[in-house]
Amino acid sequence: MGQNVKHSWRVFRDFVVGICMLLLGLLIVAKLERRQETQFSGRFFVVDGDTLALGHDRLRLEGIDAPEAGQSCGEAGAVWDCGAAARTRLAEIAEMKALTCRGSQTDRYRRQLTRCRTSTDGDVGAMLVGEGLAVAYGDYEAEEAKAQHERLGVWGGPFTRPQEWRRIHRAEEPEPAADFFAFLRQWVGVN
Repeated sequence: MGQNVKHSWRVFRDFVVGICMLLLGLLIVAKLERRQETQFSGRFFVVDGDTLALGHDRLRLEGIDAPEAGQSCGEAGAVWDCGAAARTRLAEIAEMKALTCRGSQTDRYRRQLTRCRTSTDGDVGAMLVGEGLAVAYGDYEAEEAKAQHERLGVWGGPFTRPQEWRRIHRAEEPEPAADFFAFLRQWVGVN
């Protein structure tokens, strides 16, 4: 019976040591990833409601999706350019507040995925989603639920989520080759 207790104790001890080593490894990886994080600060140029530029760097606000340039929201009689409103609000925040952005990953368009904060108001993504000028895109669900409940911004009427709007409008765009051949036919005078 004593042998079984010693064996059980060794198995338990080895299990605990293994878990501790795993946790230590995860902490080291997290620390190394944090070191690779890039910080951006300075005078930002606002590209659209969720994209900033700083010199040659393009920064995409992580966790949100803002309406696109040219995207309208609302219904007949109350239609508004929600894409322009999102861009304008982000420009106001970038202009009035000292922004600091951090990120360690890039998206498929090689934009740096970042979280930006102001020195006074906090997380920029949370502000935009909370004001109804962007939707949650993997984060900020609580802010979106609150904005939706209060019918703020895009939630004040019907709208198409930016991801869906892009899909629809890309399908409507002619292929570049088709544009070229249409131009060529028009130039030659054959229609």
